Amino acid sequence: MKSFQNTAYFLVILVFGALVLKEGAFILVPLIWGVFFAFALYPLTDWFERKRFPRGLAIFTSILLVSIIGFGIFYVLLNQMVGLIREVPEIGENVKGKLNRYYDELSLILGEGFLDPDHKTDLWSYFRSENLNETLFSTGKSLTLIGIIPLYTFLLLYYKDFFAEFLIRFSSKNKEAVIHWVSDSSKVIQSYLIGIIRVTGIVAILAGLFFYLIGVKFFILFAAFIAIMNLIPYVGVFISSLFAILYVFLTTDTLFYPILTFAVLWGIQLFENNIITPLVVGSKVKVNALAVIFAILIGGWLWGVSGMVLFIPLIGVLKITLERNEDLKPFGYLLSDDVPVS
Repeated sequence: MKSFQNTAYFLVILVFGALVLKEGAFILVPLIWGVFFAFALYPLTDWFERKRFPRGLAIFTSILLVSIIGFGIFYVLLNQMVGLIREVPEIGENVKGKLNRYYDELSLILGEGFLDPDHKTDLWSYFRSENLNETLFSTGKSLTLIGIIPLYTFLLLYYKDFFAEFLIRFSSKNKEAVIHWVSDSSKVIQSYLIGIIRVTGIVAILAGLFFYLIGVKFFILFAAFIAIMNLIPYVGVFISSLFAILYVFLTTDTLFYPILTFAVLWGIQLFENNIITPLVVGSKVKVNALAVIFAILIGGWLWGVSGMVLFIPLIGVLKITLERNEDLKPFGYLLSDDVPVS
């Protein structure tokens, strides 16, 4: 009976927690990003503190160094994006030309009436955005939230001892269990974040080298896009590859390069999933694929793209938390990748 009550309480808390996460996304998303960046920067800030830097200066220096690198990358990508936007009219004319040519070729096969000739360019109008203002507003809102993340990161690192003491005082009867939970959770988050940064860099280099060799003008932009979207498991690589293949198709006169792009990007994805990620990231999260897919979908529903990225390590932390409770261990096992051997 007690076990049933605990399970019922857990499910109620889960549903209520989902509502809080959904409604509080504006506050919680930058906070969670701040927590993750705080874990990722902790080794660097700790190194500066051991070099006798004051804590505030150590944290500020760490954030500044990472920000300089980030802004440098952003500047290069922005230049490439501006160049791509300038070529949009030319690409658009190329699209209309290709669509009209394919229409004429299909007309010979299917007959003249399969599409009204007066509306051939409707296919091109399909690609035009009708919600540009809304998109720009959403982007501005996202940039505002991004600006809060460094502040959260600084304060979380600066008051880390304060939060640790709070957890110890809050659970004085289970001090050892809390300390182990915090230690295991921090290892999961740190390993995941550092691992995906390395994987992102490797994927960007591989994709960028390929795009450069086939003569893609904005190879850095597309390589970064492929690598960043790769952070969203299963879904991200499909979307980014689709855009890259479409660009190659629109800027070349042969089908060979789009097909080659598809084959190479698919090969990079297989190489990343089966070799790079197991070696670089390892199995620190230890969550089965079904749970990962659910985490992506739920994260996307609650927090959009940020949720699709953040919920992967968060579900790893949830698994650790469930495994610490005897009554909720079965739910922790449900998330694990320990498949029983029959």
